[in-house]
Amino acid sequence: MLIHEGWENHLRVHGYVVHAEIRNDKIWIHYDGIEDGITDELVASGVPKDCIVLAFHPPEVREHTGYAIA
Repeated sequence: MLIHEGWENHLRVHGYVVHAEIRNDKIWIHYDGIEDGITDELVASGVPKDCIVLAFHPPEVREHTGYAIA
């Protein structure tokens, strides 16, 4: 997880920038708040698309993304 936290105008700020995990030899992206997306960076770094699960999509949608289903 990559988390943004701190103070803004006397209010506490806390939230995810990226939430990912490695499960069964695949990278599961649960949340991606990066402007250009971490998924493209992973692919550009050589991670095969069939090793990346876009977990923020429902299972029935994942089969249409070009990435791993589960």
